[in-house]
Amino acid sequence: MDAFYASVEQASKPSLQGKAVIVGGLGPRGVVATASYEARRFGVHSAMPMGQARRLCPNGAYLIPRFSLYRQVSDVVMAMLRELSPLVEPLSLDEAFVDLEAGGVAFDSPTARETGERLRADIRAATGLSGSVGLAGSKMLAKVASEEAKPAGLLLIEPGTERELLAPMSVRTLPGVGPATGEHLRRAGITTVGELVEAGEDELVRMVGRSAGAGLYRMALGLDDRPVVAERDAKSVSVEDTFDVDLHDRVRIRGEVQRLADRCVQRLRGSGHSGRTIVLKVRRYDFSTLTRSETLRGPTDDPAVVREAAARLLEGVDTTGGVRLLGVGVTGLADYTQEDLFAQSLAAEPDGAEGAAGAEGAAGPAGAGGEAAEAGATEAEPEGAPGAREAAETPGEPVASPERRWMAGSDVRHAVYGPGWVQGSGVGRVTVRFEQPGSEPGRVRTFRVDDPELEPSDPLPLVGEGGPEGTV
Repeated sequence: MDAFYASVEQASKPSLQGKAVIVGGLGPRGVVATASYEARRFGVHSAMPMGQARRLCPNGAYLIPRFSLYRQVSDVVMAMLRELSPLVEPLSLDEAFVDLEAGGVAFDSPTARETGERLRADIRAATGLSGSVGLAGSKMLAKVASEEAKPAGLLLIEPGTERELLAPMSVRTLPGVGPATGEHLRRAGITTVGELVEAGEDELVRMVGRSAGAGLYRMALGLDDRPVVAERDAKSVSVEDTFDVDLHDRVRIRGEVQRLADRCVQRLRGSGHSGRTIVLKVRRYDFSTLTRSETLRGPTDDPAVVREAAARLLEGVDTTGGVRLLGVGVTGLADYTQEDLFAQSLAAEPDGAEGAAGAEGAAGPAGAGGEAAEAGATEAEPEGAPGAREAAETPGEPVASPERRWMAGSDVRHAVYGPGWVQGSGVGRVTVRFEQPGSEPGRVRTFRVDDPELEPSDPLPLVGEGGPEGTV
């Protein structure tokens, strides 16, 4: 899918169609999750600090992510893919591999191209969104082709043309070649895929190691025999919050961990799983990241068990100096629960290890940016997303209701004016644009933040160009 989150926002907010839209965390430490193509012309891209994005594109629309709506649209697209083949391997909400031959819908280049074009048209009709299709004889080449086809295109790599097509491309085109590896190769005078082939496998092994070097050489030749895997079991479920201001109050930190534990269990139950290992993630003021884990005797989805395990893990973490991020996750997933009255008292000793500064724990919750690091894991919120809290609470004690926070892009409904979305808020006022998917651009009105007639709302479904039957 093309600029997926931003495209969904443009489709659901008529006044933003054709405008620069940036989705991500809106706090001082926010990170861009997705930018529309209009915003990319200003140099905005994913994983960029939100502050930098605002400097590059000061007139863009900056919105919080609405994952529930993105999942609804993703489910529709994934269902279309599964109609083509039983072998569909999702990579994220907006991307998947499909084995067309296994589905019996494509046997050669013409039938593959026809299938791809029909798929793009069907997605457009059902969602109003555009997707790009890459067709090739392997997963790696299909991935490369889909990136080259963006936006709203289709590219088929004919058998026998792989090396010729890849040769002039940047080494960064190959999956797994990130900035560090790309820079290392550039210093060695290798900037294109063709130059990788010329260097030879032995030289690449010498430069980057045996496994990476051999893999690079095979990719440069266009070789990839990995099958499309239909089901990839979830490895973890996790949630995390990054705070606009570092937390120092130990009571506040404990309260945040308790709330994260409850949210994690909600997601765990929503996915139909339970888990044995509770993981706590703490990123401190100096960006060092600690993970601590505790394995229970049996899988659980009991919020009290998860809360107490997370609290025990926190006791072993030094938060002196401040905390900028907290996360709670559950791993060792199962599709059943084992009720064990002694699970808490007989739990294994915490077995976490302290990582290097800025390092992510392998078993910990997903990092910032809006998507979980482990296959099948539930999305984490980008840094600065609405999960980041400001009001301190002590578990078990009554507290005053905090002032409602209206985040830009969030859905609302007014008793008189109907559905709309928040354009911005401040100094006790909230500005709302009243429009909905398929409507004309709506009017803007301003209210007090505590207006009793204004309430948060669930996202309205998109309506594609195909009419009522295209409803998502």
